[in-house]
Amino acid sequence: MKKRSILLVDDSQDMLEVLRRQLNALQYNTFQSTSVTDAIDLLQHARIDLLITDMRMPGLDGMHLVKYAKSNFPDLPVLVITGFPSVSGAVEAVKSGALDYLSKPFTAKELQQAVQQVFRQQDGKTDTTVSTATEEEQTIDYHGIIGQSQPVMELIDLIERIKDTRATTLIQGESGTGKELVARAIHYSGPYRQAPFVTVNCGAIPEHLLESELFGFVKGAFTGANETRPGFFHAADGGTIFLDEIGNASAAVQTRLLRVIQEKEVKMVGTNTVQKVDLRVIAATNSDLYTLSQQGQFREDLYYRLHVIDLHTPPLRQRKSDLPLLIRHFLDKYAKSYGRPKPGVTPEAMHRLKAHDWPGNIRELENAVQRALILCDGQIEVADLPAYLHAADHTLRTAQPQALLSLREMEQQHIRRVLDAVDGNKTAAAKILGINRKTLRIKLKE
Repeated sequence: MKKRSILLVDDSQDMLEVLRRQLNALQYNTFQSTSVTDAIDLLQHARIDLLITDMRMPGLDGMHLVKYAKSNFPDLPVLVITGFPSVSGAVEAVKSGALDYLSKPFTAKELQQAVQQVFRQQDGKTDTTVSTATEEEQTIDYHGIIGQSQPVMELIDLIERIKDTRATTLIQGESGTGKELVARAIHYSGPYRQAPFVTVNCGAIPEHLLESELFGFVKGAFTGANETRPGFFHAADGGTIFLDEIGNASAAVQTRLLRVIQEKEVKMVGTNTVQKVDLRVIAATNSDLYTLSQQGQFREDLYYRLHVIDLHTPPLRQRKSDLPLLIRHFLDKYAKSYGRPKPGVTPEAMHRLKAHDWPGNIRELENAVQRALILCDGQIEVADLPAYLHAADHTLRTAQPQALLSLREMEQQHIRRVLDAVDGNKTAAAKILGINRKTLRIKLKE
């Protein structure tokens, strides 16, 4: 069964965050909007199963949204929230099409009961929000996303729901889980597939250059600016810009990004002239931006602007049923690339591949399969796999007694395994380990 999606509308970012966390904990997908205008755009382009809206909003109020939903989406259930002692406004909303209302303040349990009651009422009228297995759910290759496990199917379902909208999207997940692949799937599965898709790695561009690369610059803006040059935002006009590792953007860049997202306006470095752009912004990070925003390390208002739609790429250890499909995919890919016959995989080698937790995720698996194909003679055996997969006790779940190690020795072994998994890439290893490159260098010297 696919997850249901709920659109949350409230002018308070704090309230939206509370609702989002509570509903995500109940296994619902959530979209957030702070205005009726943006909410209407999401209703028009995304697949929504329930609308939850506050009544009093700046500009167009919640009553306008309820009446709009009733007129244009008559089968969409609506739950209204009121923060006033008198619920007359909420009652009027119910008469206008809402199924129920909640009075502030309410508990997480009361929210859960209200949402479940709305869906029960709706399911009594129609079962269109609950779908059975279809060909779409059996998809194993969706714009390069390989898999048919539940986490992958839920991710594909959410992409399908948002692909037709230009709503700002934040993709969060561990390094190597395919965040850029998801961004490309959003772009190329939607109506803007013929427009540009521009990728910017905010962590790979030096901080002092990122601003001018993103926004462009005019001649004479700084030393070395010998000509006027448009930036990445200009290049993505009409399409999608993908800002990878957004957590590495400087405070100055974050401030300017906020204006681009809010106003769809860009100012090149060295001029005050404003240029309009029409694009979708997709950002990605392997950091916890919410925690960083609460600690003052990332702009809170920018976090909420990026967080209209929130996607999570599952780590490989949570979708191990997809391993055979992924291995087959990479074997096909590299056998064709190297002009070699596709090898088989011995049961023992497959066992080692399935038992590993893959801290480097899909990137680590792809490297391991590529290496094995190059080294194998007809079929892939254990000896063809990376060294850290050779030992029978590499999962630490063997029946044989193991030597007792000190914490320092265990740390050293873990660091070596992670470095092996990412082919010695210290930046990627540091992210997986949760430390910075300087700390990793010190530990390597030790």
